[in-house]
Amino acid sequence: MTSLVQSVDWLAIAPPTIAAVAGLIVLVTDLFVPARRKGVLAWIAVAGLVAASLALVPLLDGDRSTFCLTGDAAVCSYTADRFTLVIQFLVLAGALVTALLSVGPLRDSRGSDGELPAGEYWFLLLSATAGAALLPASRDLATLVIALEVASLPAFALVGLRRGDRRSAEAALKFFLSSVVATAVTLLGASFVYAATGTLHLTEIAARLDDVDPGLTTLAQTGVALTLVGFAFKTAAVPFHFWVPDTYIGAPLPVAAYLSVVGKAVGFTGLILVTVVAFPSYAHVWGPVVAVLAALTMTVGNAAALRQASTRAYSAVRLLAWSSVGQAGYLLVPIASAAYADDASGAERAIGSTVAYALMYTAVNLGAFAVASLVARSHPRNRIDDYRGLYAERPLAALALGFFLLCLAGLPPGIIGLFAKVTVFAAAVDAGLGWLAVVMAVNVVIALVYYLRWTAVLFRPRDDAPAVPQQPAVRLPLPLTGAVALTAVVGIALSGAPQLVLRFSEGVLF
Repeated sequence: MTSLVQSVDWLAIAPPTIAAVAGLIVLVTDLFVPARRKGVLAWIAVAGLVAASLALVPLLDGDRSTFCLTGDAAVCSYTADRFTLVIQFLVLAGALVTALLSVGPLRDSRGSDGELPAGEYWFLLLSATAGAALLPASRDLATLVIALEVASLPAFALVGLRRGDRRSAEAALKFFLSSVVATAVTLLGASFVYAATGTLHLTEIAARLDDVDPGLTTLAQTGVALTLVGFAFKTAAVPFHFWVPDTYIGAPLPVAAYLSVVGKAVGFTGLILVTVVAFPSYAHVWGPVVAVLAALTMTVGNAAALRQASTRAYSAVRLLAWSSVGQAGYLLVPIASAAYADDASGAERAIGSTVAYALMYTAVNLGAFAVASLVARSHPRNRIDDYRGLYAERPLAALALGFFLLCLAGLPPGIIGLFAKVTVFAAAVDAGLGWLAVVMAVNVVIALVYYLRWTAVLFRPRDDAPAVPQQPAVRLPLPLTGAVALTAVVGIALSGAPQLVLRFSEGVLF
């Protein structure tokens, strides 16, 4: 008789488990810690994220899987392979920088007199991180959808956590309703795929789609298309991008930074797993769709950011929001290219380009949000014009932000940004997607305009701007300063040795 009892590989599942346990510890500790000692919750959260990151080290020895079928040990629901570890590193590093941006009184970074509830904030952040860390290890559609929801539901609450703020509540409601619709469509697609194949495991789906009943072909194709919707929403691909600007504006700045990086990691990871791993035989269905989404996403995002950059009074956070939409388009290019690869090694190189670009984007975009958090302490409205003369007031912060913006634009000295864009461009050319490479080149030029405009503002004297009241000197928390310094050091180090990123992301999938 076959035993139905499974042994759990606790080492394999340690990273998301530690993040989840740390969230529970924060929630329980919050019940007993007096209000004046709530700061200890932040350090519990930071310690939990550091411990979860360190749990990745023992997993470097080789692939590990758990929650496997009792009749076939090769078919598992959780796999800690190289792809999983790289994405979990990205997620945990992004969450850790977000935590550093949040340490302190957790005051609204846009100038509200109220405070964010510390216990709820750290619990929700750790819970969302646990879901995001679970998703890259998921190898069946049920676990993928569950991980997607665990990553998303706490994020809704984080966006709307500022009590009494109508803008925050509106942003959370838009984010929630649109995400629920996207998830429902994804579940419908997954049910169609299950009906056509009789399995939820990604590798089994890939094998059975090659020999699907002719009468179920339309059902399978529809399921493949619908399954992509939820992950395209998390990536902020057009037309699923409409929630981004209002959500980033309504959310506390650290939460906006988290969504811009970790939220995208969840989206593109899910897309990679369902397309390249589960649906390779249906590349003719999802390949053109992802390619068109990439072109539309980068064009709409950059065009909207360019329009807003022409107004000095416009919000810097809204500009970063539209910039993140444009960057999502670049992230989608190699995924589309994988559909047109001649063999598995070609698809592997394409996916490696996406991962390499995501690693670059994580470091420099979090750095840009860190400087935005710094500026918001003295200029709560955080307009583009508030950055005028930043070099005279805080030269290191201005130089760091200028470097981050040049990285995003792909200009020296931001060599890592240029390197990542060339890698993505090469993936499109190698796949024969010349038209998509041309669209990307045009969008890179468009993006140069608004990134350079913002960079130039940093070094212009404030006397050229309309008179504004003098702001008192603001003492900056050490964790916030550390976040700016950390992201700057990482960006500079990678610009000095950009090949390290590609080597780190090589062979992530096969």
